[in-house]
Amino acid sequence: MNILIIGGGGVVGQKLATALARKGRLRGKDIARITLADIVSPAPVNAPFSIETKVCDIADATSVAETIAQDDDVIYLLAAIVSGQAETDFDLGMNVNLHGPLNVLERCRALGTCPVVVFTSSIAVYGGEVTDPLGDHSNLNPQTSYGGQKAIAEILINDYTRKGFIDGRGFRLPTISVRPGKANLAASSFMSSILREPLNGVEAVCPVDDNFLHYYLSPRKCAENLVIGAEVAASDLGMNRCMQMPGRTWSIRQLIDAMTAVAGPEPAKLIRWEDQPEVRRIVSGWKWDIHADKAERLGLGADDSFEDNVRYYLEEDK
Repeated sequence: MNILIIGGGGVVGQKLATALARKGRLRGKDIARITLADIVSPAPVNAPFSIETKVCDIADATSVAETIAQDDDVIYLLAAIVSGQAETDFDLGMNVNLHGPLNVLERCRALGTCPVVVFTSSIAVYGGEVTDPLGDHSNLNPQTSYGGQKAIAEILINDYTRKGFIDGRGFRLPTISVRPGKANLAASSFMSSILREPLNGVEAVCPVDDNFLHYYLSPRKCAENLVIGAEVAASDLGMNRCMQMPGRTWSIRQLIDAMTAVAGPEPAKLIRWEDQPEVRRIVSGWKWDIHADKAERLGLGADDSFEDNVRYYLEEDK
């Protein structure tokens, strides 16, 4: 079993590679090789089998063709330009988030090997006039360029699967929190930074009110779900291969209360409240009353509490 993780240098890619290395098997076969590919050379992970790293620009069809090998059995397509950056730089978002997946799918079609392709979409595909609650059969009505690019890629995943070019499955990720590392250009970045920075003794800014509701999942649980998602039998996926990954809805106040319950009262004192209209404009169009019935039936799950999300960060990343 050979696995390629495109976006293998990111938070989820690294967590996924580590989870696969611990498991040692996927789809009933021993893992022989994991290849981590990203726009810059990813960090390798410890594993009892071969770990390779490659530089890959998914916006470049030649780079993609050089990265995806004939013997890659499972391809995780995680690489993307994040929401805020895709909104401000339309061309870059289109090249990476739309043409990038198309380059990957076209390479798979040219190889003729029908690999399993696991694609990470986003809850940003929901929005606008779609009626709550939302679920796997809700109309996609994105209100950002990022959401639109992800929605189009979902359609491509379904069609390339229907044609027999790939065995695709796509999962709309909740906002992943608490993410390690530094803040990025995602509009949702503050949903980690208002916890991560205070837990490290650094001030953070929250640009929305404490009653702001959103849909969350921890990096650890996301990686576990992506492993399960690759193993689901094609016959169980039905005619729509893209679905919502489970998460849970909490308010900003509940996130902060969870941090306080785990780490005490001091971190919360480092949060400064400051309205940021551009961030608020983007995130206010996102939906939060979301249900992942199909994925839950297939064995994927959400975190039990946001306290768990905080503990995972402290145990694995701080």
